[in-house]
Amino acid sequence: DPCQNFHCKRGKVCHADKQGKPHCICQDPAACPPTKDYEHVCGTDNKTYDGTCQLFGTKCQLEGTKLGRHLHLDYMGSCKYIPPCTDYEVEQFPLRMRDWLKNILIQYYERDLNTSGILTEKQRNKVKKIYQNDKRLVAGDHPVELLLHDFEKNYHMYVYPVHWQFHQLDQHPVDRLLTHSELAPLRASLVPMEHCITRFFQECDGDQDKLIALKEWCHCFGIKE
Repeated sequence: DPCQNFHCKRGKVCHADKQGKPHCICQDPAACPPTKDYEHVCGTDNKTYDGTCQLFGTKCQLEGTKLGRHLHLDYMGSCKYIPPCTDYEVEQFPLRMRDWLKNILIQYYERDLNTSGILTEKQRNKVKKIYQNDKRLVAGDHPVELLLHDFEKNYHMYVYPVHWQFHQLDQHPVDRLLTHSELAPLRASLVPMEHCITRFFQECDGDQDKLIALKEWCHCFGIKE
């Protein structure tokens, strides 16, 4: 099969021509495998797609058009009303996000105590210092005032989680810059729960070049280093 090891980007599938030469063509959205309701996704055109296959197949068919350029994965789940993010909410957002990232790493570390594999040895050593600190604020639905107080008092515990998340996202390519598509996995999963995340990322891009540099990312989270 000439298509066996031939890679196509999202929204395209491999097709062999009459000479048996493989090339990429747009995925027919109607030919995508059936999905469950929980696999539905919402596009930036505010339209619900049966899954990412259908969304990216549609985007591919619109290639070269204004609609195609602006169509991206907005968030996981069917489209619904997302309330606008107020100035107050976007100011408080980094507090919750920092706390969440710290606790995600703690969860990974605890899992790795039994079966290693999520974190690298270097990462485990970094998280171990946070995990063993008896002053650590444990996970919970904390008021904004407590989150702010803890950040000011235990600032050092929040630096690594913010850096870690940036490098987890910076993959295609690894260049210390986050593109829209690199942010998508985090953003798309959080939008239904954290409606301020879109505005937060937009405002993180201080120079409006559609790329978030490590320095811009850290500035958004209040990290000075």
